[in-house]
Amino acid sequence: MLPVIIISALGLLGLIALIFFKPSVIVRGRSFNIYWLAPLLAAVLLIVFGMLDIDTVVLGLTNSSGMNPIKILVLLISMTVISIYLDNAGFFSYIAARMLRVAGSSCRALFFLLYAIVSFLTFFTSNDIIVLTFTPFICYFARSAKIDPVPFLVCEFVAANTWSMALIIGNPTNIYLASNAGIEFFDYLKTMILPTLASALVSLGIMWLVFRRKLAQPITPAEGRAKLKNRFHVFTALFHLVVCIILMSVSLYIDIPMWLISLCACLSLLICSLLYSAVKRSRPKMIIRTLKRAPWDVVPFVISMFVIVLAFERSGMTARLCALLSGGPAVFIFGGASFLSANLINNIPMSVLFSSICGGVSGEAQVQALYASIAGSNIGAFLTPIGAIAGIMWMSLLKLQRVEFGYTDFIKYGAIVSLPTMLTALAGLSAIL
Repeated sequence: MLPVIIISALGLLGLIALIFFKPSVIVRGRSFNIYWLAPLLAAVLLIVFGMLDIDTVVLGLTNSSGMNPIKILVLLISMTVISIYLDNAGFFSYIAARMLRVAGSSCRALFFLLYAIVSFLTFFTSNDIIVLTFTPFICYFARSAKIDPVPFLVCEFVAANTWSMALIIGNPTNIYLASNAGIEFFDYLKTMILPTLASALVSLGIMWLVFRRKLAQPITPAEGRAKLKNRFHVFTALFHLVVCIILMSVSLYIDIPMWLISLCACLSLLICSLLYSAVKRSRPKMIIRTLKRAPWDVVPFVISMFVIVLAFERSGMTARLCALLSGGPAVFIFGGASFLSANLINNIPMSVLFSSICGGVSGEAQVQALYASIAGSNIGAFLTPIGAIAGIMWMSLLKLQRVEFGYTDFIKYGAIVSLPTMLTALAGLSAIL
C-alpha cells in the first residue's frame, strides 16, 4: 500500500507543480498543455512496478457499466467539439455583440444578463462546454466595451459550475456518480434543483458584493451591427446541439446511453460540414479548425488519474477511506471530503474514487453520500484550477487571450465564493434527504 501512496502522491504533486508553474509549452508557435505528464508518469510506474496489471486497467477503462472513463471522455470531447464548432462559426461573438446592445451602457445589467444566459445554457448542456465556449467571447466583448473582464469571467465560471448540479447531463461527474448508482434523470432533478437554486443565489450575491465597484464603470457602446459569419454552420450546429440535449434528457427512457447520443451528434455534424465543403468545392476548414481546438490533452489526463484511483482501490485504500468517512452526517462529511478531494486529484478522478467509496456505505446514508459527492464535484471546481478540467483549460484560455488572472487570483475569488456556496448546497441537500 505504501508504494502506491508514494508514487500517487508524487504524481499529484507533479500535477500541481505543472499547473501552477508550467501548464503548457509552445512548439513552433502552437501551445501544448503538459500538465498531464506527471500523473501519466505515475500511472506508468504503478503498472511497471507491478502494483496494477495492464489487464485490470483495460478492464476498468472499458467495463460495461453505465459510465466508464472512456465513455466520459467520448461524451466530453464530442459535446465540446459541437460547442467549439459553434464558436468557430461566430455564434458566440454574435451573442456577445447582441448582449452588449441589450445591456446598453450598464455593466451591472451586462453582469446579470451574462449570469442568466450562462446559467440557462448550463442547465441544458454541460459546464465544461459553457466555460470553453463562453470564455473567448467574454474576452472579446470586454475588449470591445473597454471594461475589466475579470468580474464577467468569474461570473461565468461560478454560474456554470453551480448550475451544472441541476441535471445529470450538467457535468460528466454527475453522469458517472448518478449512473453507477442507478439514479434516474427526473429523480435526480427533483433532489438537486432546490439545493442548486439556493447555492446559485448565494454565489450570485457574493459575487455582486465582491465586484460591485468594478461593475460601476460604464460600457463603451458597441459599434456596427452583429452578424453571423456563416448561417449554415451556425444553424446546423445549433440543430445538432438541441437534438442531442433533448435525446440525452430522455436517454434512460429510450435506452440509448448519453455518450453514444453525443458521439452520433458530433459525427453527424462533422459529416454535414464535410458535405457542405464538398458542395462548395472548398477545404473543410471548419472541421480542421474545430478538431485542432478540441481538448485532446484531457484524454491522457483522465486515463492516468483513473489508473491512480484504480491502484488506490486495489491496494485497499478505498475501503479504508469508506470506513473513515462513515459514521457521521453523510451529507456534510462526504460533501466536504469530495469538495477537497476534487482539488487534490481533479473532480473526474474524484468521482471515480467516490463512486467506489459510496458503494461501501449502507442504507439511506449511501444516497446522501452520493448526492453530496455530486455537489462537491461541481462546486469544488471553482476553489482552485485543479478542481476541474474546465479550470485548467480556462486558465490556459485566459493566457492565450492575454487576460491578467493568475492562479492566486483564482484561489482568492474561489475561496470567497465556493465555501459559502458549498455549505448552502449541503444544507439544502440535508433538508431534502
